[in-house]
Amino acid sequence: MNVTNLAFSKQHFQVVLLIAILSVIAFFGEYFLGELFTETFVYQRQLITEGEIWRLITGHILHTNGYHLLLNLAALFMLWALHGHFYQIKSYIALFLFCSVFTSIGIYYFDPSLLQYVGLSGVLHGIFVFGAIMDIKAKDKTGYLLFLGVWLKVAHEQFYGASADVSNLIEASVAINAHLWGALGGLLYSLVYIFMINDKVNR
Repeated sequence: MNVTNLAFSKQHFQVVLLIAILSVIAFFGEYFLGELFTETFVYQRQLITEGEIWRLITGHILHTNGYHLLLNLAALFMLWALHGHFYQIKSYIALFLFCSVFTSIGIYYFDPSLLQYVGLSGVLHGIFVFGAIMDIKAKDKTGYLLFLGVWLKVAHEQFYGASADVSNLIEASVAINAHLWGALGGLLYSLVYIFMINDKVNR
């Protein structure tokens, strides 16, 4: 990958920073307010069934502990460094929200045993897929490697489970199905996004 593609530009950074700030605020809100805060915003299957649909999004910015938060924020900024030159404020917000809802709906309908979920990792898999596809569209060969790599990771988790070390670090089971649905959400969003771009170009 060409070093000049690394996205150390303020205009590409605003939404990524906002997500990081919201995650940090949520972490300390949970720390100071405890169960009251968590119970209001966490992905909780039963409460979503009862109509509290905001949890489809807000659960993703909560984390189990400081290590969980730092791991996800490090990944968030790493993806920005790799692909931030493809980010636009509106499209990135749409990508984040779409992957959040898609991930939550995926685990809601296809993983009913997962009663509670927090963390950015599912959404991050979708953002990763988006960046890899944009690399491919830009004729950057590393995009193919990144795209293949993320799906190999998802497949490995589906067959062999997640790392026990990571589970111990974040003090929770790794929601591997969230990674799957997040990646699928990123793929679907990317295909629609490319179609819309091509449609505008051809008009």
